[in-house]
Amino acid sequence: MSGDAPLDVFIVAGEESGDVLGAGLMAELKALHAGGVRFRGVGGARMQAQGLVPLFPMEDITAMGFAQVVAGLPRILRRMGETVRAIVTRPPDVLVLVDAPDFTHRVARKVRARLPELPIVKYVAPTVWVWRPGRARAMAPHVDRVLALLPFEPEAMHALGGPPTTYVGHPLLGELATLRPDAAEAARRAASPPVLLVLPGSRRSELARLGATFGEVLERLKAEMPDVELLLPTLPARRAQIEAMVACWVVKPRIIVSDEEKRAAFRIARAALAASGTVTLELALAGVPTVAAYRVPWLEGRIAPFIIRVKTAILPNLILDEPAMPEYLQWHIDPPAMAAQLARLIVGGPEREAQLAAFARLDAVMGEGEPPSRRAARAVLETLAQRRGAA
Repeated sequence: MSGDAPLDVFIVAGEESGDVLGAGLMAELKALHAGGVRFRGVGGARMQAQGLVPLFPMEDITAMGFAQVVAGLPRILRRMGETVRAIVTRPPDVLVLVDAPDFTHRVARKVRARLPELPIVKYVAPTVWVWRPGRARAMAPHVDRVLALLPFEPEAMHALGGPPTTYVGHPLLGELATLRPDAAEAARRAASPPVLLVLPGSRRSELARLGATFGEVLERLKAEMPDVELLLPTLPARRAQIEAMVACWVVKPRIIVSDEEKRAAFRIARAALAASGTVTLELALAGVPTVAAYRVPWLEGRIAPFIIRVKTAILPNLILDEPAMPEYLQWHIDPPAMAAQLARLIVGGPEREAQLAAFARLDAVMGEGEPPSRRAARAVLETLAQRRGAA
């Protein structure tokens, strides 16, 4: 893509994961647009390192949990108004909104009402295929293009009347080299003692709900397989909580906190016990057979069957449209069965081979070739060109 004039991009991200996606997109836009790119908006340290001029700290619009949302609502609404005014007062060439749907969808609606010709791109599709499907149709009037991380999302958005959606790929596809073993690491994966990854979640609530269950599973597994080596990767900010949780377990894994150690552990692991989340896709792409579990609060568990539109909470199973990775959810969490299944995955046999065969199909389903951030940048520039052509 070429261009003579600098491109003015207003980009908004409201979470750490959005900061990562936004920074990758910004780097690729600079590489693709010959005339240079200026960035302003809202983002974290990674986006600022790529040249973002921040309107205010990203943390001002980040809220997790009902209590934090209520307490921070006046500040969030004030920052939303500032964001819209900054865009309307000096219109950019394109507006890119990264994840954080509760904030960014409202910004899109307000901006479209004031600047109907401004191209608006949403990076990360909302999970309309899980719940609140009406969000797809509600987005259509004020978003020109959605950039999806998962391959089934364009079809889902179309079926629900959402905006045009382009699959650009999950950012994990750009990290395969750090997830997959070389020959020496593959040999260690197959050797004894076997390494088991323990991944009980990254949020405080997840750890509280799954901690005791994971401890019981590991106690049962160790009784059957005493030589298994247990590694628990976590975030530095969660180390104290993890240490307190593990102190109550009969068997205690080794806790690792650096990203480099985590990636190394993925490359040698024989199997994993994991909470549902993005980590299950990391494990599948790394070729690590896994038993997954998830538990939500009691009331949510009772309501979920009436509002959730999918039959699985596990990303690889959703992408492959098959129960490749065994999952134990809510009322069906069963520590003896989970421990027995982990033992079979470690020893090897039909269950292990079936998971590995399913994981091998992910590359074809998710696509190879250009990095996801490069595809996302191309889609942003194509959307801008289409809107200019239609003007």
